[in-house]
Amino acid sequence: MPTLGMGELVIILLIVLLIFGASRLPQIGEGIGKAVRNLKRGLSTDEDIDVTPSERRVEKQSSARSVTDENVTEAEVVEKS
Repeated sequence: MPTLGMGELVIILLIVLLIFGASRLPQIGEGIGKAVRNLKRGLSTDEDIDVTPSERRVEKQSSARSVTDENVTEAEVVEKS
């Protein structure tokens, strides 16, 4: 695969300058820098992704009480003052 020389890079930079304008180039550079930083951070962190099917997952038990009475028809709205 051929590499890009200095002439090709200058032509690409001029085309980008014509398309986006000189005022947008710093914003584009900042966005690319943040994207590269986030990519490196994402690759370096060791986060476990839970891929267990939902029917096999053990649900976390909440400390809140659940209402199991099926006769509940209305709920009372309490406003904080």
